[in-house]
Parts: sequence; structure tokens; C-alpha cells
Amino acid sequence: MQFTSEQRLDDAVLEREFILGEIPGILWTPGSASASAPAPLILLSPPPLGLRKTYPRLLARARHSAADGFATATIELPGIGDRPRWPAAEQALADLRRAMEAGEPVSDEIIDALILPLVDKAVPEWQAALDALLPLPEIGGPVGYSGGVISIGTRLAVVEPRISAAVLFAGSFVPRAMFEEARQVTIPLHVLLQWDDEGNDRQTALDLFDAFGSKEKTLHANMGGHTGVPQFAGDAAAQFFTRHLK
Repeated sequence: MQFTSEQRLDDAVLEREFILGEIPGILWTPGSASASAPAPLILLSPPPLGLRKTYPRLLARARHSAADGFATATIELPGIGDRPRWPAAEQALADLRRAMEAGEPVSDEIIDALILPLVDKAVPEWQAALDALLPLPEIGGPVGYSGGVISIGTRLAVVEPRISAAVLFAGSFVPRAMFEEARQVTIPLHVLLQWDDEGNDRQTALDLFDAFGSKEKTLHANMGGHTGVPQFAGDAAAQFFTRHLK
């Protein structure tokens, strides 16, 4: 991992951009990296829109987490932003848009083609990011995962023992194959669901929550569309991390 830039946003947050192989990312740490005690780490998984487009949203979450004493890090998803184009993913996205514009049901084949290869590529990259981040002196354990494509979070919760708790956002399509993986999840979960999310099948989200094998799992549902998550829902997610990572 190579740091490419550094700026102090204020007395509370140090922001550093980095490159991990070909993967761009950002690390935010509370206060001075050299003066702070090691902080628990939250992985901020972005939506598939690119870090540049979602930076204000990610930064707001990073500032909130820094105030609670957490370091946060994000990386660009495969085929998104400045990363090399991914023709198969672009074709799957085009098929999805055509089906939705035509008012047709989105088939399992389209969902599988869109989500499963993304999960297969993104999860090892998150694990590589953890390999690079955890040895830093300003980073300690434990580790949480927050947001992003829910299938990525589900897979990570199964295969990555360094993740102790996760906040998942039920706002993306879910392949049927992910339900079996969800049954293997055992870490504490806090799941956010927007009841009127125009791009999300509510019943599938509820069925996935039911499938999670965790003994501690909370569903936090609110009225409104995909981007209408209320501030108090974010506060509840932050409190969840404070309970489980400190």
C-alpha cells in the first residue's frame, strides 16, 4: 500500500489517499496519526457509483466515526470510478436498465450476472486492504464493516474472521445463492432498510434478514426512498459499532 496524499481536514480527522495495487482508497484516522492511540477500524464500503461521486457521503460518515474514536477506510469497487472498465459488468447493468425501463421483472439471471462476479472480485480486495491497514500503528482492532452492496458484506461476514460486526444496507439486488451464505453469518448485524426503496425488492430484503444466522441482528426500517436514510438511523448504526468494537 502506498499513500499518495495527506491532508488534515481539521483537528479531528487526518485523511490519506492510497493505492493498493491498482485499487484506490482513502483512510481517515482520528486526530494526528502519530499521536493517536490505535483506533478500531470500520470499513466503509461505497455504493457502486465511484469514490468521487460518493466522497461527500463517505466523508460525513468518516467524520462521525472519527468523533466516536474510529478509523475508517474505503476502496474503489472493481470496474468503478477510475478503475479499468469491466465489460461483463457493464453489459449486466445495461440488461438491468432495459428490464426496469420496460417494466419487466428483473430475472435471476440478470441479478446473478450483475452481483455475483462483483462479490467474487470485491471480497478478496477488501481482505487485501485489511492485510495492508491493520499493521499500521494508528490502526487497532477490532474491525467493523459498513454499508455498500449487501451481498459483498454478507460474503465478507462469512469468510473474514477479522470482522467482528457489520452494518448492512438493504438497498441492492440479492442473488438467490446469497441466502445460503447468509445462514452462515454469525457476527452481530445492524441492517438498514428503506421501506419505499425504488430499486430494492422489500420482500427479498426481509427474507435475507430472516436468513442471517446471527444470534444478534437488528432490522432498522424507515419510510422513504433509497437516499432518504434519516440521520437518527445513522446514529443508531454508530451506537451499534460503539457497543461491539469498543
